[in-house]
Amino acid sequence: MIRRVHLWPALCIAFASLNVPCLSAQAGEAGAARIDQPGAQIEEIVVTATGYGENRATHPGNISKIPGSDIRFAETLQPAELLNRVPGVDIQQGSGVEHLTAIRSPVLTGTAGAASFLFLEDGVPMRAAGFANVNELMDALTEEAGAIEIVRGPGSALYGSNAEHGLINILSRAPSPTPEAELTGLIGPHGVRELDGTASTTVQDGNTSHGLRGSFVLKEDGGFRDASGYSQEKGQFRYDYTAPDTKVRTTLTTVNLNQETAGYITGVDAYKIDGVRTSNPNPEAYRDAWAIRAASRIERDISDSETLALTPYMRTNGMNFLMHFQPGEPVEENGHWSGGLLTSYEKRLSGGHRIIFGVDTEYTDGYLREIQSGPTVSGVYVTGTHYDYDVKSLVVAPYLHTVWKLDDATELTAGLRYEFTRYDYTNNTATGVTGRFLRPADRTDNFSNLTPKLGLTHVFNDAFIGFANLARAARAPQTADLYRLQTGQSPDAIKSEVLDSLEVGARGTIDRLTYEIAAYFMKKNNFAFRDSNGDNITNGKTEHIGFEAEIATPLIWNFDIAASGSYARHTYDFTDIITKPGYASESILPGNDIDTAPRTVADVRLGYGFNRGLGRAEFEWVHLGAYWMDAANTQRYPGHDLFNLRAEYRLSENLSVFSRLENIFDKRYADRADYFCKPGSCDQRFFPGDGRGLYAGATVRF
Repeated sequence: MIRRVHLWPALCIAFASLNVPCLSAQAGEAGAARIDQPGAQIEEIVVTATGYGENRATHPGNISKIPGSDIRFAETLQPAELLNRVPGVDIQQGSGVEHLTAIRSPVLTGTAGAASFLFLEDGVPMRAAGFANVNELMDALTEEAGAIEIVRGPGSALYGSNAEHGLINILSRAPSPTPEAELTGLIGPHGVRELDGTASTTVQDGNTSHGLRGSFVLKEDGGFRDASGYSQEKGQFRYDYTAPDTKVRTTLTTVNLNQETAGYITGVDAYKIDGVRTSNPNPEAYRDAWAIRAASRIERDISDSETLALTPYMRTNGMNFLMHFQPGEPVEENGHWSGGLLTSYEKRLSGGHRIIFGVDTEYTDGYLREIQSGPTVSGVYVTGTHYDYDVKSLVVAPYLHTVWKLDDATELTAGLRYEFTRYDYTNNTATGVTGRFLRPADRTDNFSNLTPKLGLTHVFNDAFIGFANLARAARAPQTADLYRLQTGQSPDAIKSEVLDSLEVGARGTIDRLTYEIAAYFMKKNNFAFRDSNGDNITNGKTEHIGFEAEIATPLIWNFDIAASGSYARHTYDFTDIITKPGYASESILPGNDIDTAPRTVADVRLGYGFNRGLGRAEFEWVHLGAYWMDAANTQRYPGHDLFNLRAEYRLSENLSVFSRLENIFDKRYADRADYFCKPGSCDQRFFPGDGRGLYAGATVRF
């Protein structure tokens, strides 16, 4: 059950204890910092490209950045609301913290949804390769992040498995040069309560400094659907040590989740029916999860032209949840602990050339158990243990990343990564078949992947910087792909998935308008899944083509606008005809849109600064285009348009208030729409979206 953390009384006491007079407009002009105007900045420094600070303008590929000011102005409950502002990103929220991700891809599920995207914290993966989680953003402390960087498409040579369709790097908030503390409280409908806090300082000791920051998030949401909701606790400590030739950044992050889960509602357009959309067909469902991560980046200047960076890290996590979406409703327990070392040696040559090389290593010990306590269903979802196995994993990945200045305006980037993955699997239950479940005998599996990258950037002028990027991404199969099998499957047939990508684009500044546009074409091979005939598909192929754009500019009368949008087609490139009666909607033909792949996605925000910068309001339009709910393209979700309003006002140097009105017009929509076939029937099913909701809060600075 949810552990109810009653936050608001404590927050009210904290606010009441303050005696902070409000400033007049004149006093605020002189003494209070103003609310920033969110927006894209081409001159930004980004770190995800190489691990060192890079100018975004001359990067040979795309990197979008959401700065900390935007994160704290938006005050979103879940990361999806924030990340969907980036072109080419469509994260669909499920129940509570659950979500499915799309980055230059359809919305992917299962192991594909877990393994096609890389989620990082300060450049370190939050989960081990081979043990990813489809809901991995639930482990991220985005509320107090310093910034979030998003790469669409394959990552650079520094990033291996899972950096296939894209990556998201959550950057921790740096310590402040002087003492500071903040406390933010938020309330909303359905019992939403959130309390976020952070405190920081830096101590100087001669030529060295010691920066400290501690942050926490306490959150609970009663859920707008029956028998749903969650409570979540997050904490992070960061320590920065800076000396003339050495920098150390150490972080420790903890996350805990207790959730009562709401399942799909079913029926034609069920999300539009008020009595149905708030119901929960699975009141017994739950998800409990925890995670602990620690990492330390040690960066030392060996000479004026050489820098060595070492990042040792450790992590452990566990999860227990009811698989309400599977007949028989088994309980799954999974987790892993792992440790590794990221290395990077940078050599800066004369003429502006750079060479970065290193070796990344990781060892993981993980487990998975699936047990059904209820009666056997349909003769194949059997009572008892379905799976019980351990997997030990070793990953070794040397890489080379180079940057060559061809002339003052042109840079060539070339990189190569080799990644070796070894799984050592142990079956802890009877080998063979039970019902529809196949448990392989003990075995080891090895995978080797070579991923080259080549990029080019040319600065024509400040208004037009062109770039092109050719890359290959590959990922070894997830451990669940190999060892969580069904009858008729074999781990010997499953190969590494490979994606080839070509991207061209431009960015620049025209007067005060900043923009970035990009077009891409990608082909993916060895897409492995089990189709509705019960056959194993190990050589599935898909194609992906799209156009993305983002702009930001100030307007007249203190207005500004920021917008992003994408048009894409994600299609099957092979044939798989389903012959099982009633399952024709699962047939795949070349050229069919992949299910849950909207062609258009857009986000537009019109902002207004008032009272000489002390206040800001923002009107947001969120557009999601129509998409097919099934592989045969027979069932269609019409898409939706939502409108939100946010406002913040700084009453004094120490106190700000904010509010937001979500889904202004109380639109009936689905966060996720799907078409699912089971023996005897096929149904539309949905995760319904919430109605109109007003949220309000305040931030106190000490």
